[in-house]
Order: sequence, then structure tokens, then C-alpha cells
Amino acid sequence: MSTVADKLAKKSTRRTGGKQVRLRLVYVDFWSAVKLSFLGAVALAIVTMVSFFLVFMVLQATGVLTQTSDFLDKITDGSIDLTSLVGLPQVMAFGAVVAILNLIVFTVLGAVIAGIYNLAVKVTGGLLVGFMSN
Repeated sequence: MSTVADKLAKKSTRRTGGKQVRLRLVYVDFWSAVKLSFLGAVALAIVTMVSFFLVFMVLQATGVLTQTSDFLDKITDGSIDLTSLVGLPQVMAFGAVVAILNLIVFTVLGAVIAGIYNLAVKVTGGLLVGFMSN
């Protein structure tokens, strides 16, 4: 059974000076994909925590939080205190929850994508990758 990748490989008639190797990716190891997606998600979680901290510090340094708190005091007659609701511990706790949820979602997503690719290879024949030495 000939695949589209085989037909395209036969159509290339131009010869190159170096040695050319064609490899076909026909299987992605499930646990390797899970581990790799977990490591990527950990890096994303660290970036998320740092960005939450930096955005809070910028908002606090520019006075946006105090202006927003004053505006809310005028609207609600002082019934809502924004400074007690939006402090550094609350922001970092929310950032930790977001980072943990992203960690779980991206790890599961990496596993699902590996499984879908392994099923799709049975239909498509895999991904053909060509390498050439100079």
C-alpha cells in the first residue's frame, strides 16, 4: 500500500551532492510524551507564577490598585475593600491554582496527542522526514 509520502518521495528527481536519509516517524512512545509534556508544563507553571508576581508588582508600583480601590470605595460607599481582597498572598495563591490546573491540563493534553498520533499513523503511514548531509 503506497502512501502520499511515498509518492512525494518518488517525485523528487533532483539529486543532491550529499547523502540523503529519509526516516518515517511511525510511533510516539506514550510515557515519553507524558514526561515531555509534564516538563513543558512545569516550565509554563514557573513562567505563570513569575508573571503573576511581576504584574502585581507593576500594578502596585504604578498606583493602579490604590486608584481602583478609591474608585470602588466611592461607588460602594466603602463596603468593598479592594486592598484586603487583592494582596500579594491572594494573587500568588490564585497564580498557584492557575499553574497547577495548567500543569494537569497540558500533561493530559500531551498524552492525548500522543495517543491520537499513534492512531493516525495507522491511517496515514506516519510522518516522513528527510535529512541531508553537507
